[in-house]
Amino acid sequence: MTIVRDKLFIGGRWVAPAGTGLIDVIDPSDASVYAQIPEGVAADAEAAVAAAHTAFDGWSRTAPAERANYIERIAAGVEARREELAEAIAHEVGMPLKLAGRFQVAGPVNSWKHYAKLAREFQWEEQVGHSVVVREPVGVVGAITPWNFPLNQVTLKVAPALAAGCTVVLKPSEVAPINAFILAEIIEAAGLPAGVFNLVSGYGPVVGEVLASDRRVDMVSFTGSTRAGRRVAELAAATVKKVALELGGKSASIVLDDADLATAVKGTVSSCLLNSGQTCSAHTRMLVPRAKLGEAAKLAADAASAFKVGPAFAEDSKLGPLVSEVQQARVIGYIHRAIEEGAEVVTGGPDAAPPGPGFFVAPTVLVVEDRKATVAQEEIFGPVLVILPHDGDEDAIALANDTIYGLAGGVWAGSDEHAFAVARRLRTGQVDVNGAPWNPRAPFGGYRQSGLGRENGVYGLEEYLEYKAIQMPQKK
Repeated sequence: MTIVRDKLFIGGRWVAPAGTGLIDVIDPSDASVYAQIPEGVAADAEAAVAAAHTAFDGWSRTAPAERANYIERIAAGVEARREELAEAIAHEVGMPLKLAGRFQVAGPVNSWKHYAKLAREFQWEEQVGHSVVVREPVGVVGAITPWNFPLNQVTLKVAPALAAGCTVVLKPSEVAPINAFILAEIIEAAGLPAGVFNLVSGYGPVVGEVLASDRRVDMVSFTGSTRAGRRVAELAAATVKKVALELGGKSASIVLDDADLATAVKGTVSSCLLNSGQTCSAHTRMLVPRAKLGEAAKLAADAASAFKVGPAFAEDSKLGPLVSEVQQARVIGYIHRAIEEGAEVVTGGPDAAPPGPGFFVAPTVLVVEDRKATVAQEEIFGPVLVILPHDGDEDAIALANDTIYGLAGGVWAGSDEHAFAVARRLRTGQVDVNGAPWNPRAPFGGYRQSGLGRENGVYGLEEYLEYKAIQMPQKK
């Protein structure tokens, strides 16, 4: 049965949208219509901004401990509905259900709890000479979130913004929005004051552009493509609002000559294929010593072939579909172009996926000699690993840094010290040494065209704060 959401959450109430349009949410496992949501229009976005603007004064002056109490109730609500959220995301994004619970929901539960704790512990002011330096909320925040890790990215914007004392208007991705509607119900049940949190669904060029350009919005936080991020920054510049951007990546996994090759390849393939490769920080380029190129390609092919492709709710699926037919066509187009430009397909390929109706692409490993080849430079956002040869540490560092991006990366070496020395020289926001695990308290964000600002931990909270220096009279 198709889920129908016909109202938006504005000013503490579920209200009918100004327009009559509906957007179909497609289940990528079978191409069926999973849900329908309102196609919000500019008037809806403006009403939400007005509600957030009105609510800001009162919310910003609440004690941090009081804000923490609300956030704790939201955390409990998310945890209570974690199975429902995992199922919704499996339907929307296509990640296999067991993985969706682990990667798509568990993190947000912990993040909501963390920001409640941080609101209580954060140092909101300090004495600097004869000045009191105060940290205050930036104001009304427009949050525009993506479809690939939808609840996680919503959480990493909304939770710290609320903890900081900001009010929020959220535009979730129209591709994967139902999890955000569930979160809005949780926030409503938590009793958050009217207008502090608002949800408007719709398309980026309509709703998103209002949030980026409205003078009453003090900050816009966007996660998505670099192309769309440029547009957000362009619109925001007219009112000189604060901008946070988490954009694309073409992250390199560097395998040095003294690394354990089998372990490095297996770890890189796992990183590349998480969420069917639809992860901005995925290690999608593997740089290996030239003398070990053939061995590395064989190991990568074996590892990738072990990922069984199938629907999100099939028990044995390890790799779900891509999120949409458009995304599927885009990724297959990149593979065809790679072949045209001379890449060697060592497993997978454009025609290797199981038949539809779902939007499947087989895990694909390409060996590419040309460092300027399209697939060596552009973000594919699919289950495609590009292997490139390098000629030693210096060459590997130069190759890793040779993109417009700088979001993530990895270094594999015979010792942590060797890997760390190379990691220091990478122009990227995060680097994993010898397969080190994700740290949700460390800052996440990128250099260059991978974005501006940081999410996660205290660094994510600070994005939503301004400094105020209050000079006090000096005692005689």
